[in-house]
Amino acid sequence: MRIAIGSDHAGFAYKEMIRKHLAERGIEVEDFGAYSAEPADYPVYIRPVAEAVAEGRFDRGIVLGGSGNGEAIVANRVKGVRCGLCWNEEVARLNRRHNDGNVLSLGERVIDADTALKIVDTWLATPFEGGRHERRIRLIDEPGQR
Repeated sequence: MRIAIGSDHAGFAYKEMIRKHLAERGIEVEDFGAYSAEPADYPVYIRPVAEAVAEGRFDRGIVLGGSGNGEAIVANRVKGVRCGLCWNEEVARLNRRHNDGNVLSLGERVIDADTALKIVDTWLATPFEGGRHERRIRLIDEPGQR
């Protein structure tokens, strides 16, 4: 599995922690920045992650910020991206099972580090259910198709 990861300054510490966590598990990770905790504009780092996933260069993406809200908004502006802001393991499971989420957004200021790692592991391990959810996924990018 290949993962693209990016953050702004407010998500930098968790990005580094998650990048290391995934690498230790043999998962290939490419870091799209930010590369320090110096103030940074999140769209500069988040959009390239989302585009890389949408283009199929990476299997999934993880984006981080203070709350994760702005990051999810930016990622979801890219066609083909289904980014979910997750704050616990159950939300991460549902994002994968029902929405076939391909980008995960996390907020460093609103969840603790242990929870963040559990969310990442759960999100990566959970398969898409398919079935009735497939039609709904198609409607996201093709709203006129019923």
